[in-house]
Amino acid sequence: MLQYDMENLSDLVVNRFLRYVRICTTSNRHNKETPSSAGQWELAQLLAEELQALGILDVELTDHCYVLAKIPASPGLEDKAAIGFMAHLDTAEDVCPAEPGGEVKVVMEKNSEGQTIIRSDGTTLLGADDKAGIAEIMGAVEYLLSHPTIQHGPVMIIFTPDEETGKGLPFFPLDRVNALAACYTLDGGPMGELETECFNAIEAKVFFTGKVIHLGTARGELANACLMAAVFAAMLPRSESPEATDGYYGYYCPTHISGSLGSAELEVYIRDFNAARARERAAALEVFARAIEAQFPGGHVVVECSDQYHNMKEKINERPEVLSKLEEAARQAGVEFTLKPIRGGTDGSRLTEMGIPTPNIFTGGRNFHSVNEWVSVPEMEAACRLVIELVRVWGA
Repeated sequence: MLQYDMENLSDLVVNRFLRYVRICTTSNRHNKETPSSAGQWELAQLLAEELQALGILDVELTDHCYVLAKIPASPGLEDKAAIGFMAHLDTAEDVCPAEPGGEVKVVMEKNSEGQTIIRSDGTTLLGADDKAGIAEIMGAVEYLLSHPTIQHGPVMIIFTPDEETGKGLPFFPLDRVNALAACYTLDGGPMGELETECFNAIEAKVFFTGKVIHLGTARGELANACLMAAVFAAMLPRSESPEATDGYYGYYCPTHISGSLGSAELEVYIRDFNAARARERAAALEVFARAIEAQFPGGHVVVECSDQYHNMKEKINERPEVLSKLEEAARQAGVEFTLKPIRGGTDGSRLTEMGIPTPNIFTGGRNFHSVNEWVSVPEMEAACRLVIELVRVWGA
């Protein structure tokens, strides 16, 4: 295990994190462009400039806001397997993000366990998901480049837009990274959690067409599209919702509803670790749709389902060295680890589908997508240390 300058390593990560969270990068899932928000460009440009300032010559910011930087291997290790590290630029739009031009008010304090933590003041999202991951990767890069005695093979750094929208890496420059033996996302939670499996994710859009007539003469004639959508949403089993499930249990979750008497739209997320079960859930929506049509004569319901990402477990299992090296690096970093399923997905899920196995690593964050989000400084430093150890293990 390397003897780290812990104070210096922690400062590298924290200073970067505090700089990044002050940039509003809230994504917009209703905007089909990539990236879906201007703030992601601002952060991407900053990161590209910082990577170049660290002395990396091969840095690219693509037309769709992907940042890629290649760190050459240490002399004599050019033939070692290339690996990558990835985190996403955007933050969730679920609750109280900082407005463009606004600022996250950051609080640093000790928690009940004596750890230094960083949180917002409770009025905005902090943005640790996933700016903690970005800061940890950038801190590790700076540490590696300032300590040339740490031997390593080729390393690729990747920052991606719009992970929170579930788009699944559109316009991703796969030709720039397809030589990677493995990649690792930093997009997880408490220290020690390593993740190699995730949900299968389906997005369903349900369209309701009503039959409109003057409300005064509506008896036996009106089919209210708004009410159709509401009744459909109420048919989703509450026992199979995010708030009622954990572990390996899947769920349905309505995420958006809008409309009028004549037409309405409902978005539903389907999540399940079992692919067949996820398809069964999608088929159940068709049954619900026919039930709604039966309840509202003259109304019509159309369900459109599309895959967002798939469980990465099977493909990662085909490359056992990807996980074994991660576990070895965790031991070298002095991190007690546990394997845990992701009740969600990462850009690594999609990259794994593309042929590059990409497990997920903790960042030290908690309560993601809420105003109560916070991140542990010692755990951020540990994640940064784990990145450095992974580089060493793959270069050994």
